[in-house]
Amino acid sequence: MVSRRSILLSLLLAPLAACSSKFKTYNGPEVTRVVVYKGRRKMYLLHHDQVLKAYDIDLGFAPEGHKQFEGDGRTPEGDYTIDRRNPNSKFHLSVGISYPNARDVEVARALGKSPGGDIFIHGQPNAFKPKGRDWTWGCISVKNHEIEDIYAMVNDGTVISIYP
Repeated sequence: MVSRRSILLSLLLAPLAACSSKFKTYNGPEVTRVVVYKGRRKMYLLHHDQVLKAYDIDLGFAPEGHKQFEGDGRTPEGDYTIDRRNPNSKFHLSVGISYPNARDVEVARALGKSPGGDIFIHGQPNAFKPKGRDWTWGCISVKNHEIEDIYAMVNDGTVISIYP
């Protein structure tokens, strides 16, 4: 037989369990564009010209310049789109960036290299804790609670502009 105390405890704990999910919902204005300023280490989610959210970011371990080939540690620069999401990311959650585009492939091939891919906005690693700034292989990293918001707010097809 279930005691009254057990039922009350369950009712009190249920809202806390719901809050612990990494999958949030968002009902605000549509994010129409994501803007990243690599030099400032800032990312903004915009509704047209209105900033909805701003984030401090970490970048690839070689943050200066545009990504040219796989393994160079650089974060791409230019206009791309958010094109996929990974709910089972090794970095909490992640949303994909459409790198490489045709020009990126052309530049890498001219260097005799692969352009690489798998560039994401993601949270912190599940397996290790990064030391210092700019530790990714070319991705854009935010805190885990921030990627939860980004994952909920930014739809596939949203333009992302990445500036030096």
